[in-house]
Amino acid sequence: MSEYVRNHQQLLVEEAEGYLDLIMVFADRWPVAPALRDRLAERTLKTLDKIEYLDTELSHVNYLRGEALRCMEKHREALVPLQKAAQQDPANTGAWLALGWCYKRLNRLDLAVEALEESLMVDSSGAIIHYNLACYWSLACNTEQALHHLAVAFDIDPNYRDLVANEPDFDFLRPNDDFRMLTGVVV
Repeated sequence: MSEYVRNHQQLLVEEAEGYLDLIMVFADRWPVAPALRDRLAERTLKTLDKIEYLDTELSHVNYLRGEALRCMEKHREALVPLQKAAQQDPANTGAWLALGWCYKRLNRLDLAVEALEESLMVDSSGAIIHYNLACYWSLACNTEQALHHLAVAFDIDPNYRDLVANEPDFDFLRPNDDFRMLTGVVV
């Protein structure tokens, strides 16, 4: 592949990343209106469709495609490119997290847990993976696993404690004494 083609392909990848950033960067505080979100996600997909020659970027392109579909709440459609991305680059934590996120919304907690546990086989040091596993295990009413992964997440990054109070996934655990002790919740 010529240098020009390689540079052009890289610019397309960066353009697609930019559209996704517009959707997601401040989504927690200022969510993008669904109509605009979907237009930006569609633009992401159209930009990725222009990429003709892939070498080492294939995993990343699949990940971006899956994220665009996930943003549009097309969770089932997002699974295929996200699974490819995770298989092509098992160290891509983002792909595993997005897979878990989609499975959760498809009411497949078993597969959400499985995806994140596969990620742990590659790298067990990610607090976000343990935190999300704690969420999924809590939703599955498995107190032991939920508390284990929550404790590991806190050990890796104590800042995750700040998220627990507003996380509805932990509602099942809130009456549990061990959960209150772990999170420092006073009744």
